[in-house]
Amino acid sequence: MADGHQEAGGPAAVRVVVVDDQPLLRDAFAAMLDAEPGITVVGTGDDGAGALLLARRLRPDVLVMDIRMPRVDGIEATRLITALPELATTRVLILSTFGLDEYVAAALHAGASGFLLKDGPSEDLVRAIRSVAAGEAVLSPQVTRRLIDSFGHLLGRARPAPPALSRLTPRERQVLGLVAAGLTNAELARELRVGERTVKTHIGAIFAKLGLRDRVQAVIFAYEHGLVAGRPPPR
Repeated sequence: MADGHQEAGGPAAVRVVVVDDQPLLRDAFAAMLDAEPGITVVGTGDDGAGALLLARRLRPDVLVMDIRMPRVDGIEATRLITALPELATTRVLILSTFGLDEYVAAALHAGASGFLLKDGPSEDLVRAIRSVAAGEAVLSPQVTRRLIDSFGHLLGRARPAPPALSRLTPRERQVLGLVAAGLTNAELARELRVGERTVKTHIGAIFAKLGLRDRVQAVIFAYEHGLVAGRPPPR
């Protein structure tokens, strides 16, 4: 493991911290990721408290973290990390043995940009890290739809509209609702009869106005404020 570096002729490597209380798994994931082109593991930790310290000291692009850990668990650590303004560019990817709905919902609600199971293919983890580092959510639209259908009710009942919501244009509110329903950019473009570049512009404006990191947070925000009914519109 080494500090982040710039590969010859390419962008800087994605800087990753791996946190897991099982040493064998932690070391295996760290070694596997560090061997990947364009990814550098800059640190490892064994619990949520350590994850917070490492995040503040190393400012990684992506923090890969387990859920069940001593002292401070992964969900609480995620909540603490994503709440810090100085860590606004650090994304959290939860990697867990448990795929229980309540864990997924809690992790995403705490600010995680994605959720993967440990027994998945290694290439899925690598792909997820690259996606999260690029500011995208790991969950595919299909998984987002299943999240909505299966346990959207766990994300909380509709709350009073925050002042920031009034900053959205009618079109942006429409786009937010469709994003929360699980539509891809291509599907949004077809639904709204505009180009994908226009869709991306709308999504970027929505995230900026509402202080959202990615599509996962958009789903949660829309649910919490009653902007989506629970299922994607028929197509």
